[in-house]
Amino acid sequence: MLKKITTAAAAVMLAALTACGSGDTASSGTTADDGKITMGFAQVGAESGWRTANTKSIQESAEAAGIELKFSDAQQKQENQIKAIRSYIQQKVDVIAFSPVVETGWDTVLLEAKRANIPVILTDRAVDSEDTSLYKTFLGSDFVEEGKKAGEWLKANAGSAVNVVELQGTTGAAPAIDRKEGFEKAIAGTPLKIVASQTGDFTRSGGKQVMEAFLKSVPQIDVVYAHNDDMGLGAIEAIKAAGKVPGKDIKIITVDAVKDGMTALAAGEINFIVECSPLLGDQLMDLAKKVLKGEEVPARVVTEETTFTPEQAKAALPTRKY
Repeated sequence: MLKKITTAAAAVMLAALTACGSGDTASSGTTADDGKITMGFAQVGAESGWRTANTKSIQESAEAAGIELKFSDAQQKQENQIKAIRSYIQQKVDVIAFSPVVETGWDTVLLEAKRANIPVILTDRAVDSEDTSLYKTFLGSDFVEEGKKAGEWLKANAGSAVNVVELQGTTGAAPAIDRKEGFEKAIAGTPLKIVASQTGDFTRSGGKQVMEAFLKSVPQIDVVYAHNDDMGLGAIEAIKAAGKVPGKDIKIITVDAVKDGMTALAAGEINFIVECSPLLGDQLMDLAKKVLKGEEVPARVVTEETTFTPEQAKAALPTRKY
């Protein structure tokens, strides 16, 4: 009898250990036995209308795809994102996705994720790392191309306008670096010149403050080139407060095409907007599933986007999703 009891107990212990072991394996970068995927997503913050729409897209798409989403808001601080990613590694999520606050300083934490066998997908923004094996793919816009589109439009529509002030995005962020590069390439060799450039940190309040300073310090401003709609909208407030007419006295070019920006464009207060779509959720969930199945995915997935004039904004606004 004692032998039978001992044998039964051993069997129960073995089953328990086997269950624990299989659970750990399922959490290390592969989906669990029930097919449920858990994604840890570290968002930049909520600094703009674009970012709010991006967050909503990711949350809604995760729910629709049956993916459990662990979400964190970094409040535009890299240390908060790194902390969130390390937390996801400890929780043994299946996949990690994030939009990097800045380009540099990610190798250590991404290596930690790689060693834990948890794949990483970059969304919206890239990282500056020589080791591309630290992430599976980058889903987002071509920011250099966005800057070029803005510059090309200005070349064709500048008229007598020459002096450009630039409202840059967050210092060190990929879209800020690339949108500046693309714009400067497009206007190179023309009379157009950037006479002042400063970060507004992608926020409406930042755009307003910087534009107020520009209006006091720069003798002649013909054009505002803002790296996103929110800073452009802030600039509009400052221009109006200075007694000038936005879109007429000072041309305004922005990037994003969120609803508030498109409304200002339709009203003639902004002259041209280069689209940068925040609706990346569906593509992100699809990429996550493919990566976890071991399927090959492109190293770079570029979103398709367009540009808008005031007339095009009027036509697009009634059905605009963001």
